[in-house]
Amino acid sequence: MRDSDSADTSHSASNPAIRLGWREAIERTVGGLGYEVVEVERALRGLLRVTIDRVPGTAYPTGESEFVLVEDCEAVTRQLQYALEVDAVDYARLEVSSPGLDRPIRREADYARFVGEQVSITLKLPFQGRKVFKGVLGRADAEPGQTAGQGAGWTLVIQDGKNEQVLAFTLDEVREARLVPVVNFKGRQGKTQGAAPEAAAPALDGGQGR
Repeated sequence: MRDSDSADTSHSASNPAIRLGWREAIERTVGGLGYEVVEVERALRGLLRVTIDRVPGTAYPTGESEFVLVEDCEAVTRQLQYALEVDAVDYARLEVSSPGLDRPIRREADYARFVGEQVSITLKLPFQGRKVFKGVLGRADAEPGQTAGQGAGWTLVIQDGKNEQVLAFTLDEVREARLVPVVNFKGRQGKTQGAAPEAAAPALDGGQGR
């Protein structure tokens, strides 16, 4: 059982760095290395889990790859251990990993990046008796006087047998969105779907006050 917001409340209550800025410290450190923070979780027994992704168009010292490598996770782990110690962030173990095949899609920038990909979305409220839909992600045309982006909304082109349906939605209506795992050993080329093996550095002890 994991709770990204409420787990390890005893640590949070005793350490102002965790209460006020531990997420910011992680975002700053990972972003400074050229990676994107996909997800941060504080799990049971002091485990701090950070999920990262490569940013398209960025050159990495670990070599060219469309997907996160084990070497990426190890490099981020080393830097995070140092940064979290400096910021006095309390944790027992640190785990840095790739987002895997079903990468979460959270930010508006994520939606823009994965236009044309197969995506699964779960709505907060049911539409036509269901909440979960799978299809090709697209950007909806903005209405007059509306700017592109979250307000303009997004679309999901759903293939239902021989029929094609288009579901229009805004980010506020989505509870969860993820890439649909599609095995394609050529990887993502342009807007084709790809699947990456999940990479992860081993969980390392490195917390303060253990």
